[in-house]
Amino acid sequence: MKLTWYGHSAFRLEFKGAVVLIDPFLTGNPSFKGSVEDAARGVTHILLTHGHGDHFGDTVPLAKATGAKVVAEADLCGFLGAQGVEKLDPMNSGGTVDQGPFLVSMVTGHHSSGTFQNGVAQGLGSAHGLLVKPPGERVLYHMGDTDIFGDMALIAEIHEPRIGLVPIGDRFTMGGKVAAMACRRFFRFETVIPCHYGSFPIIDQTPDKFLDAMGEDRGKVRTPAVGETIEV
Repeated sequence: MKLTWYGHSAFRLEFKGAVVLIDPFLTGNPSFKGSVEDAARGVTHILLTHGHGDHFGDTVPLAKATGAKVVAEADLCGFLGAQGVEKLDPMNSGGTVDQGPFLVSMVTGHHSSGTFQNGVAQGLGSAHGLLVKPPGERVLYHMGDTDIFGDMALIAEIHEPRIGLVPIGDRFTMGGKVAAMACRRFFRFETVIPCHYGSFPIIDQTPDKFLDAMGEDRGKVRTPAVGETIEV
């Protein structure tokens, strides 16, 4: 599987039969300096963890331009449909949906989800994590925005993820020390990629706290540069 990090929580995954964008916050992302068109080239699916603008980001224009199917929580799908997105696949916590080239499972996250319309707050369901399961590849868990929670142990037992995309930036998600505790206590990750840092000035700018707290598991952590593609 090829993985590209676009800064914040935006990722591109490439594997047999699919090109997947997760939380494609590109326009307005202070970390992203590339081309939105290049990031979206060949995309077949867009997966969303929740309805904050720094996560669904460019979903509406990208879905319209590429015809990619958008997989998201049911309430968020309703919102996107009202914006003109046609190919929607709604789901919710606990569900697994067959996308053809891969399965995707949705699990709970401890965070909020919503946006503002004409200055008025609008709730968009709940926040979630996503598990991407391509045949012949390791299971990847994008945690979305979340705090640590004890049922991560059940997620690990049920889904057996081996690649973790883990928010570490503090203030709106786990900070580095707690994120490392989540990884080490609950999961058997073989590869961990920290995210949700280094973008906005009010969150942590480096992964240093996370790396320090990972201790003897520090060697499992990979920190690609923004825009860099790696094999996982």
